[in-house]
Amino acid sequence: MTIYPAIDLKDGKAVRLTKGLMESAKIYSNEPWELAKKFEEMGSKWLHLVDLNGAFAGEPKNLEQIKKIRENSSLKMQLGGGIRDEETIKRYLNIGINRVILGSVAVKNPSFVKEMAKKYPIVVGIDAIDGYVAVEGWAKTSTMKATELARAFADSGVEAIICTDVGRDGTLSGINVDFTVSIAEASGIETIASGGVKDIEDIKRLLETKKVAGVIIGKAFYEGTLDLNEAFELVISY
Repeated sequence: MTIYPAIDLKDGKAVRLTKGLMESAKIYSNEPWELAKKFEEMGSKWLHLVDLNGAFAGEPKNLEQIKKIRENSSLKMQLGGGIRDEETIKRYLNIGINRVILGSVAVKNPSFVKEMAKKYPIVVGIDAIDGYVAVEGWAKTSTMKATELARAFADSGVEAIICTDVGRDGTLSGINVDFTVSIAEASGIETIASGGVKDIEDIKRLLETKKVAGVIIGKAFYEGTLDLNEAFELVISY
């Protein structure tokens, strides 16, 4: 299982939100690239990046900060937030992002996502509120079940699915293991858990399923409820 430390960008700063609400943003760093270096020094292989402004605007809004992070780190990076067309996908890949995350567009235009997955390294982000897909930076809920959307991308060439329980995101209330496993089983695609990770017990529970490919860690690291070094050691030894 791969651990993905997360940097969420809002107005060029590293922040964390609670349940996806922009007004809940808490700033953790004015220089996000320094965080990326720290994660690398701790032994991380990947970095999970989100352009929060972009998620709401539907276009890149933190490009300069993203470039700075890329230039100062050798981590592999996956990036999401407002990526709605092929030009944006190519722009991010050209500056060295390793794979891009498509979220809202995966709900609205799944055929586009499948087409892109044939050409580029694509990850689908499925964000859910009470089991139903959330879109537009989690500002709206659709009528589609998350497992139904996951099933639609089986055998599509998509590299992974990131599934987020929005109700738990940023709350440190514990990961929704059952939801994550349901997405993995529905899709047959590598599934990355996100939303609510609190401590090392969450990592153990995900490992024990033997069905989860990765986990995104955000607020648990920033608030000190999870020792990231301990998490890396646990995953290596499991």
